[in-house]
Amino acid sequence: MNDLNLVMIAVIAANVLVSIKGFNDLSFFERYKFHIRAIKKGEKLRMFTSGFLHVDFTHLLFNMLTFYFFAPVVMFHFSNVQFLVIYLGSLLAGNLLSFQFHRNEDEYSAVGASGAVTGVIYSAILLNPGMSLYFFFIPIPIPAYLFGIGYLLYSIYGMKNRVGNIGHTAHFGGAVGGYVLTLAFYPGLAVQDPLMTGLLALPIVLLYILGRTGKI
Repeated sequence: MNDLNLVMIAVIAANVLVSIKGFNDLSFFERYKFHIRAIKKGEKLRMFTSGFLHVDFTHLLFNMLTFYFFAPVVMFHFSNVQFLVIYLGSLLAGNLLSFQFHRNEDEYSAVGASGAVTGVIYSAILLNPGMSLYFFFIPIPIPAYLFGIGYLLYSIYGMKNRVGNIGHTAHFGGAVGGYVLTLAFYPGLAVQDPLMTGLLALPIVLLYILGRTGKI
C-alpha cells in the first residue's frame, strides 16, 4: 500500500468517524453543522467541520464511494499534500459559496462532504476529460467532460430554482475549488489542452455572469 492510498483511507476514516459521532450525538451534530446564523456570530469552524458530518449512512456511503472512485485519478498526478489541499480547499470553496448564496437565510443549514467530493470529481475530469463514466440508468458510456459540464449546468438550475433538498451551491463551489486548485498545481494543463480547460470553465463563467446581473 502506497502513501497515496493511506491518504485516501485517512480522508474516508475521518468522514466515517465524525459522521458516526454525529449520528449518535445530536448536540455534537448541531454544534458543528453548517449554519448561517451561527457562522455570522463567529463560529467559522463550522465551515470546515460540516464537511465531515452526514445526515445518515446512505448519505455518507454515497459520498465516500464517489470519492473512492475519483480520488485515484487526482492522486496519480499530485503529491499527498497537493491532493489534501484540493480536497479541503474544495470543501471550503463549497461552503463559502453556500454562505454567500444563502447569507440572508439565517436558518439555512447543511452537512456533507459533497463540496469536497465534487471538487475531486471536477479535478479528475479536468485531468482526464476523455475518460468514460458509466451509470446504471444510462446504458452507454458518457465522456467525463460532458458529464462535468452538464452537472454544473444542472447545479446552476438547482440553485436558481431551489430544486430538492440538495446543496447545489456547495457542489458548484466545490467544483470551482477543484478546477482552480488543479490548474494552480498544474498550470501547464491549460496549454496542453486549452479546449477542454476552456469548456470546463464555461459553467463557472456562466454562474459569475448570472450572479453579477442579479439573475440568480
